[in-house]
Amino acid sequence: MIINPDSWQLLRLLQLTSPALPVGAYSYSEGIEYLCSNGTIQTESDLCDWLKREMHSGFVTNEAAIALRAHQAMLSNDITALNYWNNWLSATRETEEVRLASWQMGQSLMKLWWQLPDHQDDQLAIRKSINELLPTAKDNVQGKGCNYAIAFGIVAASLGIDASNTTVGYMYSWLSNLVSAAVRSVPFGQTTGQQVIFRLSPDILRSSQLALKRSDDELEWCGWGASLACANHETQYSRLFRS
Repeated sequence: MIINPDSWQLLRLLQLTSPALPVGAYSYSEGIEYLCSNGTIQTESDLCDWLKREMHSGFVTNEAAIALRAHQAMLSNDITALNYWNNWLSATRETEEVRLASWQMGQSLMKLWWQLPDHQDDQLAIRKSINELLPTAKDNVQGKGCNYAIAFGIVAASLGIDASNTTVGYMYSWLSNLVSAAVRSVPFGQTTGQQVIFRLSPDILRSSQLALKRSDDELEWCGWGASLACANHETQYSRLFRS
């Protein structure tokens, strides 16, 4: 059977960005639950505006750029770069909730990656090196962990997903997860959630292009609103989500 390489790449991308991926993304709202609780997000327009601002000036575009660097490091067998960007990402997380969420999801994805049956022989050496170098769950108590963006880039590269689709997939996965969190926090309805994702599709592509072009000295953001929401979420009286 002749397999179209583009279709194969698409299939792997769909799996990596699927809500069924067992990384626990559904447990986190990145402050969306708090924003819905305090009245900042109450309508479809509120949600669209918030998510659009986050994609344009928040931290997620940097995460996609770091996922791209992990993707490149994986392809070039550069373990030192992987370790550097993982440490950089851990150091730039503003709240403990967000950092722990990134570690938990990243470590879950790495564990899944090792359990996937399609292991290529030319990747075994770097897979072993990555497993020995990057922190695991047992290292979290020492203030170390494997971030989700790092794991996403590693797995995408190993599955043959190209750089452009890696950034698009990361942005889409982030957006769909937060829309799902908002739907569960405010009675929007599933249809409204899909309409939000549809409306923000051009912003996904725009932010993905920014991530592809962003140089190391351009890794900056202005996401204090999301940071305050996450900080306040830690002490919220009643919560559905862990962040």
